[in-house]
Amino acid sequence: MTDLSILTFDARGLIPVITQDAKSGEVLMFAFANREAVEKTLETGQAHYWSRSRQELWHKGATSGHIQEVLELRYDCDADALLYRVKQMGAACHTGERSCFYRSLTDLAPSSLGDVMGLLERVVDDRLKNLPEGSYVTKMHQRGIGYVAQKVVEEAGESIVAALEHKDEELKGEAADLLFHLTVLLKERGLGWQDVMRVLETRHKEKTGN
Repeated sequence: MTDLSILTFDARGLIPVITQDAKSGEVLMFAFANREAVEKTLETGQAHYWSRSRQELWHKGATSGHIQEVLELRYDCDADALLYRVKQMGAACHTGERSCFYRSLTDLAPSSLGDVMGLLERVVDDRLKNLPEGSYVTKMHQRGIGYVAQKVVEEAGESIVAALEHKDEELKGEAADLLFHLTVLLKERGLGWQDVMRVLETRHKEKTGN
């Protein structure tokens, strides 16, 4: 059993926990844990916290199915904060967002590629689920996957032309259109960019051994 005496719990017997996606590095949530929660996390390999509002042990995902498989548990230099590095099943936030930190107070910081693609996926998911009238995604879906595939081909061709003609501004726009239509195509097949990333990661590991 891991010796938890190295950790510093506060007067309430709690220690703050930052939860991070072990693969992408995305910060998913912030919570607290008591000694029992940390012990359960280490024992089961799944994230446990202490709910301050309910005053009870909280097994993340026990009711929603959005379990966090803990791959590594770190503590900071003062041993008064923990970092759970996890494999997240479903959404981490109770709102349905993948991360609890999905809102910004400023627009000064540039969005990461993961943030933008995640937002795009969520929008396309919502459109395909609800098929709102007047939505471009709805119209493409109704015309069938063959139409969506043809749009991917068209946008790829237009991207190539813009690149060959050295029209960088047009290339950026066409590439954005290509990614959008490719996202719809993937979603029509029940896939997403995470599936594509796994393929790229596997290929990298096969070639480099890392």
